[in-house]
Amino acid sequence: MNEQHVGRRFETLAIHAGQEPDALTGAVVPPIHQVSTYKQDGVGGLRGGYEYSRSANPTRTALEENLAALEGGTRGLAYASGLAAEDCLLRTVLGPGDHLVIPNDAYGGTFRLVAKVVERWGVDWSVADTSDPMSVREAIRPETKLVWVETPSNPLLGITDIALVAEIAHTAGARLVVDNTFASPYLQQPLALGADVVVHSTTKYLGGHSDVVGGALVTSDQALADELAFHQNAMGAIAGPFDSWLVMRGIKTLAVRMDRHSANATRIAEMLAAHPKVADVRYPGLPSHPGHETAGKQMRDFGGMVSFRVAAGEEAAVAVCDRTEVFTLGESLGGVESLIEHPGRMTHASAAGSALEVPGDLVRLSVGIESADDLLADLRQALNSI
Repeated sequence: MNEQHVGRRFETLAIHAGQEPDALTGAVVPPIHQVSTYKQDGVGGLRGGYEYSRSANPTRTALEENLAALEGGTRGLAYASGLAAEDCLLRTVLGPGDHLVIPNDAYGGTFRLVAKVVERWGVDWSVADTSDPMSVREAIRPETKLVWVETPSNPLLGITDIALVAEIAHTAGARLVVDNTFASPYLQQPLALGADVVVHSTTKYLGGHSDVVGGALVTSDQALADELAFHQNAMGAIAGPFDSWLVMRGIKTLAVRMDRHSANATRIAEMLAAHPKVADVRYPGLPSHPGHETAGKQMRDFGGMVSFRVAAGEEAAVAVCDRTEVFTLGESLGGVESLIEHPGRMTHASAAGSALEVPGDLVRLSVGIESADDLLADLRQALNSI
């Protein structure tokens, strides 16, 4: 982190870290360096270390420095998507004969990458309930190199004690990676709790406006950072300059957006918990959530994601998704607009028939920053119509 940013609060870092006024013009917003190559001052004479934009680009550098500052890490790397970031991490850390532990409620894309792609390289994997430390201990083997955690998880909103699982992983000689997408670095900073790597889909809360696809890794392990950077360049799935700029623009308002997302989600979760047509609500902000105490310990607030099970079953859950008017039926999450989806038939369809299959009666909400009263009324009318 730039020394002048040391000690500054999150909201200040989000706007200023990695984004000094342009040296030539004084522009307060970093320019979009939409360029593929750079003039060299003689053979091998690189200006600022730039030679080709797959290897480095000033706009991407600004984003990477910003992400590192927000997560309290020393190195950030920006990718073309969240799964591109995951792919780079897995191929950097794992090799044939190694073993990986993943959550029993992991994101469907992560499961697909592990089960359908990584396994073909000769990497073995197993599933653990990461909210249960004993389950993690039992899943680890001598050849385990990586323990993967999502907290809150997608889509069941499970909570894992990051510090405790980090201790378990490190005792076994494994690294801990935390997917921090649902929380964002504003609500949770896993590196400070013992994680080795943080992964993000920057498409979600960091971008925040449903207009960009991207991913990121952040670490404080310099040797690992160097390996990741080598593989990032070798594989080439980097964030383009305009996408990097869009994510940086979104990050500037991350703190105020997450405050509103969390406030709206809390009201919605409380309403759903009292609704006669809802069988169960998954939101870590509710005292009834089994991970409520842990979430309160490691998160600033409880986020904008809510999942619930419809008492009348799967078809009724699908009907609710079809009947909302303010909530838009769509995949993804973390934008300013509210989204609703049926995970079993949409984002998590790839996990059908596996240990990660989600309940058919589950509905997932990405609660936006609209009027909470309008969102509540929309959900009530959709539930009351089934």
